[in-house]
Amino acid sequence: MDAGRARELLEQERRRIERELGALSPADNSELSHVDQHLADQGAELYQEESDQGRRLVLRRELDAVERAEKRIDAGTYGLSVVSGEPIPDERLEAYPTAERTVEEQRRFERGA
Repeated sequence: MDAGRARELLEQERRRIERELGALSPADNSELSHVDQHLADQGAELYQEESDQGRRLVLRRELDAVERAEKRIDAGTYGLSVVSGEPIPDERLEAYPTAERTVEEQRRFERGA
């Protein structure tokens, strides 16, 4: 894949991530008092806060992956596996522009092998 197309895909990915981060509820819920709040409401808020916190973590990791991919473009190694140096198929990069490994290597990585 050429560097221009890769940068285009990564920029789209960056915009998606930033849009999702912006859509999450603020990390700080600054209501003045929770005294009159029903326990079920507190539980629902806690669940939402934890869910948003988890989603923020995932999105930040995805943003880190975009930045690593951009560095690989600059280094001339984008599209090559960080494990073996083997080419990552363009079809995989089109679908997953931050891919760092071939499909087979990713499967092994996820299994912990």
